[in-house]
Amino acid sequence: MKNILLTGFEPFGGETVNPSWELVRALHGEVIADARVVAVQLPCVFGEALRQLDEALTRVGPGLVLAIGQAGGRCDLSLERVAINVDDARIPDNAGAQPVDQPVVPDGPAAYFSTLPIKAIVAGLREAGHPASVSQTAGTFVCNHLFYGLQHRLHGTGIRSGFLHIPYLPSQAARHPGTASMPLPTLVAAVRLAVSLALTADEIRAVGGQLD
Repeated sequence: MKNILLTGFEPFGGETVNPSWELVRALHGEVIADARVVAVQLPCVFGEALRQLDEALTRVGPGLVLAIGQAGGRCDLSLERVAINVDDARIPDNAGAQPVDQPVVPDGPAAYFSTLPIKAIVAGLREAGHPASVSQTAGTFVCNHLFYGLQHRLHGTGIRSGFLHIPYLPSQAARHPGTASMPLPTLVAAVRLAVSLALTADEIRAVGGQLD
């Protein structure tokens, strides 16, 4: 049986919970489209997140990898299109590091695209009633760092991989008035569907761009 590697992050930025980890650990051990989910928590730390990702890739031997991160302020499930080769941290990571204009991989290419069928996933999620969109930026913090490192490591392997940003949980949004949130059961159902589509769907040609 194939394995699916789902990664989530530990809390960061003063939060006591990270919805990405709560989500992936809720799916740990499930079988989706004849593949078993293995959930791994990664530190919100530049460099160390990639070291632990390498360990997980070796241990799990996945046929699909979906990394998930918190994006407080976003209102939907955001399938990231592109990872860029730069670390530029507005806040320190959980180890106190705050790199500015540093490459994720020295001498690596400027960017990597997701190898997931992101537009097919977005279409499937919307059809099922889950708000979703294609995102053109994963930022320049540890989420993008992980996304770029993941795509660099799996480039040319044929293993589908990419990154998904999710909103706050309601308990977090209660401390950030005016921000969007999504309940954990909704996130779990949506990502279960996203994983199934990531494994089985062919990409579609559909509008997913932005004007700004």
